[in-house]
Amino acid sequence: MAIAQDISFRLEQLILDGGLTPGQKMPSERQLATRLGVSRAIIRESLHELQGRGVIETRHGKGSFVARIVPVDEGSTGDSPLQQMFNGHPRTLYDLLEVREQLEGQAAYLAAERATDLDLHRITRAYEALEQTNPLTNADPDHSFHQAIVEASHNPVLVHVLSGLKNLMLLTVQASVANLNPQEELRKAISRHHKRIYRAIMARKPQASKRIAMEHVRFVRDAMHDIEQQGTSILRMPANTPESGASTTQN
Repeated sequence: MAIAQDISFRLEQLILDGGLTPGQKMPSERQLATRLGVSRAIIRESLHELQGRGVIETRHGKGSFVARIVPVDEGSTGDSPLQQMFNGHPRTLYDLLEVREQLEGQAAYLAAERATDLDLHRITRAYEALEQTNPLTNADPDHSFHQAIVEASHNPVLVHVLSGLKNLMLLTVQASVANLNPQEELRKAISRHHKRIYRAIMARKPQASKRIAMEHVRFVRDAMHDIEQQGTSILRMPANTPESGASTTQN
């Protein structure tokens, strides 16, 4: 059983790394057994487990294929294949932060250029709510602040893309709150980043807004990587969330 689970994990990693792409036919049991150095019975058990979770799908007479996994959206219950792979694979958190760095940097640039008076009011309210919230439990206000900036970009494609990834992006914020905010120095640094992003957008400075927003996400990623390098497991969620009982990973 443990061997089959390890093989399932390795196959998921191939999917996450792009070695197996959505819609691609899986190699045969014989090929996978040779490639991974296990019996066909183990491969069969692993494929069955992945099929049960929706990661692959079996078509009668054609074989097994990597499922075309739809990104987690606002209506997700948290049990989609992509969400499960996020929860189970350490590196995915850093992949998501790389995406956040680029997209939120561009959103901040556009918000500084295009925000209406109403947008600026909403960003201000979101920033003030973030500042007034307990920093050890403020994942939702933190995410709302960044979301207000995204919406002020008035780029419907950008808004749609980040909305489709809302729950996954929120998990990166939760990870930041859980791992960085308990440390006073890191918490103060993140607070300064938020203030600088806010002021740059309010001053309508697109280039500065983009640069600071990207620096903020990069700081979060690097700080969590440093924690990991020191031998401490990364928590995926703050201690006050219902799922936190299973939140420790080797990320």
